[in-house]
Amino acid sequence: MIPTPSLPEGYQISTDPHRIDAARVHRWLSTDAYWALGRSREKQDRAIEGSLNFGVHEELTAQQVAYARVITDRATFAWLCDVYVDPPVRGKGIGTALVAAVRDHLRPYGLRRILLATHDAHGVYEKLGFTALDRPDQWMAHTFGP
Repeated sequence: MIPTPSLPEGYQISTDPHRIDAARVHRWLSTDAYWALGRSREKQDRAIEGSLNFGVHEELTAQQVAYARVITDRATFAWLCDVYVDPPVRGKGIGTALVAAVRDHLRPYGLRRILLATHDAHGVYEKLGFTALDRPDQWMAHTFGP
């Protein structure tokens, strides 16, 4: 089993939807995340509503510093997406600990797989047991537009 990295001291992870700072998450993703640039607040709020959400918060201020969401049926499949760490706290291991916490949270469901897509963070996910698809030729996607 791959070890679970812990958060740096002074931070905590929560799946409490009431702790998600939706305005902050929207600002991060719509202005700084290549996969979500220009995403509307309404669309982001719907995404949050329909997902299992993870936030990392500073313990002293309760300010949210990172986010991830999962789309899952909690039985067979999960899609990890919108993983984001606020630039001022990057490099502390928060993103790695967050993704590990997501993986460990999902483990008891008995899912067959967790999928994700990344353009530039393969190393982060590989440390936690994610691998490239063995048979990418078996996967397909339907795209409605940009």
